[in-house]
Amino acid sequence: MARIHIYVAAACAVVLALAAPALAGDPDLLQDVCVADLASPIKINGFPCKANITADDFFFTGLRNPGNTNNPAGSVVTAANVEKFPGVNTLGVSIARIDYAPGGQNPPHTHPRATEIIFVLEGTLEVGFITTANKLFTKTVTKGDVFVFPRGLVHFQQNRGHGPAAVVAAFNSQLQGTQAIAMTLFGASPPVSSDILAKAFRIGTGEVDAIKGKFAPK
Repeated sequence: MARIHIYVAAACAVVLALAAPALAGDPDLLQDVCVADLASPIKINGFPCKANITADDFFFTGLRNPGNTNNPAGSVVTAANVEKFPGVNTLGVSIARIDYAPGGQNPPHTHPRATEIIFVLEGTLEVGFITTANKLFTKTVTKGDVFVFPRGLVHFQQNRGHGPAAVVAAFNSQLQGTQAIAMTLFGASPPVSSDILAKAFRIGTGEVDAIKGKFAPK
């Protein structure tokens, strides 16, 4: 019986070891570098490698300056993922800068393919995430602080200071994916039926239609 227990434990260990890579944000790379060929017509789970690369493929200047926060949310995300920064292709990492006007918000959203960790450059933010058990974890963070949002969970940031705020956000995926909750539900194309949303939110279809009007594609 003891030998059977040992075999079962060993089998479980092997299964866990084989499953572990699947928990990573992106698959392991198979070569030193693979700069994305964004112009290629080939569609795969990621981007094919381009033939000729230089040091400039691994260099990005897009996060140097604050982004324009003049929008309804009062925030802007400047991404350095594989779509903007081909050098991170297959490397399982990306980064972004998020700027917030006073009172600005990065609305509740999820990243289905990555955990996110932020470093506060300036300002005071209320940040938080909600678990699948609907428990909220929230914190006020300021310059120099770090906060992490677990993969796939709904999370948000809001500027609680009187001046601008900014963070650097890092992800364990070259393309983390972002689903903004309100936009996903009320701005989908084709639209989600109003009666479905009315029942889900326990409001009238007229209210749903009014909200949809605020998220309609411009």
